[in-house]
Amino acid sequence: MKNSLVRKSLIEVIKANIGMMLILVIVICGVIVTSLIPPQILKSIIDKNLVPRQYNGLLALAIAYISVLILIGLFDFIKEGILTILGQKITKTIRMKMMEKLEKMNFMYFSVNESGTVVSRFTNDVETINSLFTSGIVGMIIDCFKVLGILLSILSFSTTLGILTLFLLPLIYAITRTFQKRMLKAQIKNRVLEGKVNNHISESLKNIPMIKTFSKESYMEKKYVDYLLDNYKTVEQVNFYDSIFSPIIQIVRAVVIALIVVFSCKQLSLLGISLGMIAASIELISNLFAPIENLGMELQDIQKAVSGIHRVNNFYNEPEDDCKNNCFTSQKILPDRNNLKLSFQDLSFHYVEGVEVLQNISIDINAQEITTFIGRTGVGKSTLFKLILGLLKPSSGSITLNGVDVYSICNSEKRKLFGYVSQDFHMISGTVADQVSLQDENISKEQVKDALEFVGLTDYVLSLENGYDTVIKQDNQFSQGQKQLLAIARAIVTNPPILLLDEITANLDSITEERIVSVLQRASSARTILSISHRLSSILACDKVVILENGRVKNSGTPDELLQRDDWYRTHITLEKLTWD
Repeated sequence: MKNSLVRKSLIEVIKANIGMMLILVIVICGVIVTSLIPPQILKSIIDKNLVPRQYNGLLALAIAYISVLILIGLFDFIKEGILTILGQKITKTIRMKMMEKLEKMNFMYFSVNESGTVVSRFTNDVETINSLFTSGIVGMIIDCFKVLGILLSILSFSTTLGILTLFLLPLIYAITRTFQKRMLKAQIKNRVLEGKVNNHISESLKNIPMIKTFSKESYMEKKYVDYLLDNYKTVEQVNFYDSIFSPIIQIVRAVVIALIVVFSCKQLSLLGISLGMIAASIELISNLFAPIENLGMELQDIQKAVSGIHRVNNFYNEPEDDCKNNCFTSQKILPDRNNLKLSFQDLSFHYVEGVEVLQNISIDINAQEITTFIGRTGVGKSTLFKLILGLLKPSSGSITLNGVDVYSICNSEKRKLFGYVSQDFHMISGTVADQVSLQDENISKEQVKDALEFVGLTDYVLSLENGYDTVIKQDNQFSQGQKQLLAIARAIVTNPPILLLDEITANLDSITEERIVSVLQRASSARTILSISHRLSSILACDKVVILENGRVKNSGTPDELLQRDDWYRTHITLEKLTWD
């Protein structure tokens, strides 16, 4: 049975706020009851004071009328305040539990779901759930009781008028829902088109050099105008429905009030009610339109919230990395970095069932051995690194480090064992030192300084305003080459015995590449290195080359051995040398 995160969070918040929930129930009852009192007071004012012209109790009734209106406002204020507080507590609880879940989730989830989709679970979906409790369900309960109370009040004046009001309810609701549905459809379309407009602006700004280079200004302008016109049409639709809805409701209200007056006149006297009852009935029927209109909006909110609950609960029931709860320490796995063995044992992996990315890979990598993986784009090299890091779980087979399955190693221990350098360096909010330590409290300032010294960035960092404590405000404070050096510093700061290098020189010029390679050659001392490269001739001298093709190991051996027995490798190296020469 699936767990319901929303139900758990709701129960938790209710249990922790029993007193507030009781006050909310009392206030809701107060809102419903007091909203029905003013018409009754108005009836008494007319029938007992104005018609007989007896003004003895008029002041008291006037004060009572005003007092009830103030009380209604007070009850409504308290209700909204409590609902806001409870709604925020529910939102906070749900998001906290979602974040706890996020930390335990399988990396596969992030491979098949875009970051925008995950973010929408935390933002849009949770907000719809919040609106369900702050306005949806509670608002619907209040409005349903208000409609029922108004109907009973009118029935107490006149059975005929009560029956007419009963028939009026479906008409008001049908008009309201028709317009709300059309407005919602137009608003949804407007949001989609507005997103296209914003996206087009963003793409235009980001790709201005390419647009100008290929003389595509007119094309981009035409696309922008088309999106803008489409968006304008949907805005017109929303404004049209919004502008005619209120007059139609006003006309219906005026017709109903006119009919009450006509049916109550002396000549017809179909309703048989007093002047005070007529005034009270007119006020009650006028008050009938607001809750019915609200019911349509609340139903719409509930429908949105139900889909939000479904998506949040699905997120909460995603698979977790349970096996990582019982993990070995890095010291226990690798007491001696000179006695290291990384083994791939009949490893296979697929993202989509039936489509194998890697198949039956078996390799042994020993301590301080430099191994380079090569192959065409899309052959599975980066996926292999994710498997080595224990981010992905093999479909079959395993990868072990000194006999321990890497997938079972705690994430907190992995950084002490593996250093990973990718071709893209992602900055985080914080100082220069934070870029290296990732704000890990177990990493000292001295370790950060040593890592930056090792990659040759100390002089540049010290030239910044606050040295190591300089807050990174702009991504361009470091060049592309310096970012790669920061990435290496981040990888080696914990002095891991294994370094994984994922095409880290792919986007660099030759001079910067030579500097990076020089740093890596020093970093490879007393470390086991696994690298991915398309330019094999320009990377570290390696002990073993593994050629991947169609997800399998096509060939492996020392560079000299492969030059003798593998035509593809020999051609690859020859073409590189000719290109660089």
